[in-house]
Amino acid sequence: MPELRKDPVLGRWVIISTERAKRPKDFESTPETKKTNPKECPFCPGNEGATPPEIFAIRTNNGSPNTPGWTLRVIPNKFPALRIEGEINRRGEGIYDHMNGIGAHEVIIETAEHNLDLADMEPGRFEDVIHAYQQRVLDLRKDERLRYVMIFKNFGSAAGASLEHTHSQLIATPVIPKRVTEEMDGAKRYFEYRERCIFCDIVVQETKTRKRLVVENNSFILICPFAPRFPFECWILPRNHRSNFEDATAEELKDLSSILKDCLMRLKKALNTPPYNYIIHSAPITVRGVDFYHYHLEIIPVLTHIAGFEWGTGFYINPTGPEDSAAYLKNII
Repeated sequence: MPELRKDPVLGRWVIISTERAKRPKDFESTPETKKTNPKECPFCPGNEGATPPEIFAIRTNNGSPNTPGWTLRVIPNKFPALRIEGEINRRGEGIYDHMNGIGAHEVIIETAEHNLDLADMEPGRFEDVIHAYQQRVLDLRKDERLRYVMIFKNFGSAAGASLEHTHSQLIATPVIPKRVTEEMDGAKRYFEYRERCIFCDIVVQETKTRKRLVVENNSFILICPFAPRFPFECWILPRNHRSNFEDATAEELKDLSSILKDCLMRLKKALNTPPYNYIIHSAPITVRGVDFYHYHLEIIPVLTHIAGFEWGTGFYINPTGPEDSAAYLKNII
């Protein structure tokens, strides 16, 4: 029988539709073949002139910026959603509010190797990616015009990736996004009622019951959440309370890269290299060290599609329960 489940943070309902239940094999993807010639790829070494000048890079030599010799490179997006130059200039027009499109839009080119996927990178190189995320947030939070920094990755064209060379993105905004406000408001309501962080309580409960726990290490747990919107949706949560991703310690970043790599490898093996998105959910850069919010990562394989019912109601229909997803991923070697 189908079951409705309520997300304890947002209060969002999902339908776990057991009558539509599918086996993991039913979700297997057909891996995309990389078709771009590295000589023509703007993210490959030797083509640095095809991108805006780099903001940050990790190099194996003492080479000059915007030349080959890098292993990771951060650049402004060539077609940015928001631009760093200018003033916000907030203004009203009757009942309407608008402002200039000030912000930042950056691309983290995760490796110089065109045919290498993030999941397959060596642990040290994977750690470099997470380190670059932190360094860019720490730099951008010095800009008083900005209020939020979102880091996300789209893998595969079905997940929104427009270039096949593996990369992540960062967008900093002068306002706090509505989705972030809703999540923080939900967490704050829980804290005001119970005087505990809801994400800390999720960590305690999931490590105790272990029904939805996939894997864990010293600093993080990986779970399939209680009320997932999508099949094989995964969350990574810090064991210790921390509201801002950018404040993580070096040891925590190392453990985060380890468990995220583990998650991506399990999804790759279980579902045959599916397209996916992941997003770092963090407190706004203008809000530090709050006791009711806990940063985390959400990893969402793109296996189903949102249609009219979801758009019309805000409900999500998920044909696979998180307990089944967790059990399957847990057994992936």
